[in-house]
Amino acid sequence: MSDSLQPIPVGQALTRRTRMGRVVWQDHVVTVGGDAPVRVQSMTNTDTADAVATAIQVKELAQAGSELVRITVNNDEAAQAVPYIREQLDRMGVHVPLIGDFHYNGHKLLTDHPACAEALSKYRINPGNVGRGDKGDRQFAQMIEVALRYAKPVRIGVNWGSLDQDLLARLMDDNARRAVPWDVKQVMYEALITSALDSSAKAEAMGMPREDIVLSCKVSGVQDLIAVYQALALRCDNPLHLGLTEAGMGTKGTVASTAALAVLLQQGIGDTIRVSLTPQPGESRTQEVVVASEILQALGLRAFVPSVTACPGCGRTTSTVFQEMAKQIDDYLRASMPAWRSQYPGVENLKVAVMGCIVNGPGESKHADIGISLPGTGEAPAAPVYIDGEKVLTLRGEGIASEFQAIVDSYIRRRFGAVAGAPSAS
Repeated sequence: MSDSLQPIPVGQALTRRTRMGRVVWQDHVVTVGGDAPVRVQSMTNTDTADAVATAIQVKELAQAGSELVRITVNNDEAAQAVPYIREQLDRMGVHVPLIGDFHYNGHKLLTDHPACAEALSKYRINPGNVGRGDKGDRQFAQMIEVALRYAKPVRIGVNWGSLDQDLLARLMDDNARRAVPWDVKQVMYEALITSALDSSAKAEAMGMPREDIVLSCKVSGVQDLIAVYQALALRCDNPLHLGLTEAGMGTKGTVASTAALAVLLQQGIGDTIRVSLTPQPGESRTQEVVVASEILQALGLRAFVPSVTACPGCGRTTSTVFQEMAKQIDDYLRASMPAWRSQYPGVENLKVAVMGCIVNGPGESKHADIGISLPGTGEAPAAPVYIDGEKVLTLRGEGIASEFQAIVDSYIRRRFGAVAGAPSAS
């Protein structure tokens, strides 16, 4: 058992560079690791055997900003549907790689359904449930053989909810013989990391390049995730996938995922991320993509949609006008992004301010590319608009919201349309 499982001191950044991998399908390539951007990943919750429903949800996730989408492949019907899902996505112009999520019977499904194996862009293998002992080794090898045959990368995804119990028992026995035994939780961490590294070594021994082997060691506790990935990052240079497994619902899942991923990403750890949110009843599956994108954007690592700065409100802002306007602008910008990505390159870096009173309103508006300072309680009914740090006009009356949106539209066409060579709107 390694003695290298030591936490990184608080505040000490870990500078590391993983190998550059690629996810390829047809003429499309998504780079992962190395100097590539941290990629956003998501997963469908449809029955994969329903090819139409799954393709529709994949499209929604991709339009929301997901750059890789994982689908469950758990039986023959699901495996048979995969080529049709890929075909429908291609017809819709949805260029996003599909990752097959395999558990228990992946070796059989990939072998029995070559069209599925070829249509997928990547395979996720959980070493904790490929089988035990020699049988597990053979079944793991079968999946790697298929990946090599079709030149597909894999993610070896360890999860503490399905950890290899034989490995854990062996490490527990080793620990009992140590002069100073580790805490039980440390042994659990080591089991997760050992499972990932040993499986990666087996795949490499079969001929798979290390850059084609993404590793993950998912747990559901924030501090546990941080500790495991800090140790894993010191012991390999594989691309790493981050995610707090079973993060939970609503604000709990959002905050927990953000707390864990932000620490690791700030230390240079992580090449792809997923936020495993349990959707609220009736909530879109795309919410997990929104949260993952917001984490990267808040850290300054990526830009996905124009950002809207808005004040929280106080006794000076007893009207809800600025809140309604901030939401309207934010919703409008997000809804427009699927078309704007190609029409207005760079628009995702736009900064908009919608402020509620004169205390910080003018200052924040000047810091933004385009901003408006609405009148607070008792202030003159006037809303100055700032563009590129300069006050350009003042809006008044009942149509402030629609007028400001039109100004934002005009600014986007003028600034980003010229970059794209796009024709200006009439």
